[in-house]
Order: sequence, then structure tokens, then C-alpha cells
Amino acid sequence: MVITQTPLRVSLLGGGTDFVDYYRQRTGCCVSSAINKYVFVIVKERFDDLIYINYSRKEIVSSVDDIEHEFVREAMRMTGLTRGVEVTMLADIPAEGSGLGSSSSTIVGLLNAMYAYQGTQIPAETLARQACEIEIDRCRKPIGKQDQYIAAYGGVRVFRFCASGEVDVEHLELCEQRMQQLQSRLMLFYTGITRSAADILEQQKARTAASLDRLHEIAALAAEGRDAIAAGCFDRLGRLIDRSWHIKKTLADNISNATIEGMYERAMGAGAMGAKVCGAGGGGFLMLCCPHERQPFVQAAMAGYRQVPFAIEQHGSKVIFSYWRH
Repeated sequence: MVITQTPLRVSLLGGGTDFVDYYRQRTGCCVSSAINKYVFVIVKERFDDLIYINYSRKEIVSSVDDIEHEFVREAMRMTGLTRGVEVTMLADIPAEGSGLGSSSSTIVGLLNAMYAYQGTQIPAETLARQACEIEIDRCRKPIGKQDQYIAAYGGVRVFRFCASGEVDVEHLELCEQRMQQLQSRLMLFYTGITRSAADILEQQKARTAASLDRLHEIAALAAEGRDAIAAGCFDRLGRLIDRSWHIKKTLADNISNATIEGMYERAMGAGAMGAKVCGAGGGGFLMLCCPHERQPFVQAAMAGYRQVPFAIEQHGSKVIFSYWRH
């Protein structure tokens, strides 16, 4: 039996520039952080040759081709696992519509677990690249690449997406004090809205050509954000996040709504420096960048919404348990 632990993430800046429609024309740039909320994948040997899949449903099949959960099916095909296993997926935060990259974390965790079950250790770059192939190419999801890469690598990272398809990965190696300062500035509040990101992302993707100037600015803000984090200028980071959010809302319909705007106004009015919805928008979690001394006022203003405390996770997907019978 093998168990993997794969982090979720908050995307700080640059979302949308990791889509192939954009980075084929100009290098995309995203700044992301893994967080200490996780997807767990368990792969266990079975006595028989059947395949059991456990998630919000339960599947029992005799062939990989019969698996309905497309991520499990494609991960088994990718890794060459064919029969006699039970696969279970668990998550700290509900997978549907969180905006925290849970689908990509699930695929990275599946690949890592299935390879480890067969005795193979796979580097982060390979996990991320293969997860992109499954989610974007095989399953045709209208998403970019940053979620798979931050799930595989962990930490606070800057990703640059090149026209060739290569991804340049920079680890922002912050001292302990600066890391604490960064994570103490970030706050997550649940909007109470779950949504499918597909419609928003399909529309955003279709509008790429018309949105190029705004996407160029989003990429430039991400590059500025990288420098702000490295220099410890977190008020500046908050302002960059806020500017990027206002641009992002123009990329597709329904990225924001009355609930989100109300939360935003409360948070900013109470002292937050910047705010944005994680992921595609439309629901999930509102992330704030807020000076520590203003956070009690923000918490009071947001009293009707659930705050989810979190910390930065330095590690990407990893095997946390493995056992083979002799």
C-alpha cells in the first residue's frame, strides 16, 4: 500500500498567462504557493484482479477502460497499472469548485502514488508534465499549467511558460522570517459558493486574442509580484494582487458576482491591501493580502464567512506511507 500527500495551492498572480493560447505568443508568468491543505491518494493491492475506485462514488471494474473517473483511468494508463488495485482519494477541502487547484493536485497525487506502488520514484518535473498531459491534452480541460506544477514542486514558486511548452521553475527561497511575514499576510475566506470552473475558463480561453493587452499586464504584475516577495514588500504585493483582480474580472463573464463583490468591499474597507478570488472565479475562496494589525478588523467585517487558516507548504507531492508484503 502507498499513500501520497499532495498540496493544494493559492495562485497569487499571473493566472491566465499559463494557458497555451497565451504563452505561444508571449511568455506567461505565474506566482503560486502550495498550502498545507492536501489531497491524499491511497493505492492498495487487492487479492483479486478487480479495480476498486473510491471517491464520492464507488466503482468496481475489471478493466482500466471501464473506469468512469477520467483522472484515475488516464493515470493508470500513463503509469501502466492495469489490475488488482484499490484506489482511494480523500481531500481536506471539497474538490468541486474550491479554486485551490484540487483537480490538478489529485492527478499529481495519483501519478505519484501509482508510480511509487510500482517501485518507481518520479521527479517533480515529470509528475507536473504528465499531469498536464492528462488534464489538458487527454481530458481536454480548459485550464493552464500552473496548478500541476505547484502541486508537484510545492513552496513559493515563479513559473515562466515558454512558447516551446517548457516551463521554467524558480523557487523563491525566503528566509524563515520573510516566509512567516508572507503567510501571515494571506487570509482565506470561503464564499459559500461552489461552481464548475469550466464555463468561465472556456469563455476566458476563447477570448484570449481579444484580451492580449490585459493578459500582458497580468504577466507583468506577476513579475513585479515576484520582486515584491523577494524584497519583503508585502503591502506592494497586496496592491499588485488587487490590480490583477480588477483586470481578471474583465476576461470572462461571471468571474465575480454580488456575493464576491460584497465580501471584497467588506475586506478592503476593513484594511486589506488586496483581494482576489482563487482559481477561475465565480465562487470558492476569497484570498486577502492584509497587514497583520488590520486582520482583527477584517475578521470582524467578514464574521459571516468561514475563514480557513493555512500555512505555506514547502514540499510538493510526496509519499508519506509505503508498505509491501513480503
